[in-house]
Amino acid sequence: MNEGRIVSSRGIDIELADFESTFEEYQVPYSNALQSRVRGRGEYFAGPLARFNLNFERLSEPAKTLARELGLRAPCTNPFRGILVRTVEVFHALHEARRIIRGYERPERACVDLPTLAATGHGCTEAPRGLLYHRYKVSQDGLVEDAKIVPPTSQNQLCMEGDLRSIGGRLASLPAAEATHLAEQTVRNYDPCISCATHFLELRREEDA
Repeated sequence: MNEGRIVSSRGIDIELADFESTFEEYQVPYSNALQSRVRGRGEYFAGPLARFNLNFERLSEPAKTLARELGLRAPCTNPFRGILVRTVEVFHALHEARRIIRGYERPERACVDLPTLAATGHGCTEAPRGLLYHRYKVSQDGLVEDAKIVPPTSQNQLCMEGDLRSIGGRLASLPAAEATHLAEQTVRNYDPCISCATHFLELRREEDA
């Protein structure tokens, strides 16, 4: 969750410090929300399905068994199965937490002293809904001079919009309540932040007279 390189199923394999040279955030004219894309390529999808597809062999054996019982196979590219993949992740996390707790050994010191120095640091972790990137530039005095945070929701925004466009024909053919439900379900498969998932959608349809 907190270590290693950034990899993808389409050939990306980079150090954390190379995040901003590989991915870019940009502003779209119709929204205040930033979007992310792979430079020179376009959208990408972070989150449970990506983790499942890239790390299936690293799951605990009980988690692999559960995945098979749920009918999950890697690679899984159906976003509507994300909740099942999340179930497998939670199951694996509980087993891993128990292993860590049972093997815990108290360190000699609770923390270590670090000198202050001018530097730039990069960090990534796997938040529940996808990759979370942080970059901080710190002065010699230990003050943060510049910071950048790229949350999973902005990284998945382009995919979310693409999915909505792909079902546009179905949305147009459904009654308003059913169309709203399908659109909300499509977006919530990506598990965006609570405010986005709850208040994101106002469905308007224009019909020819």
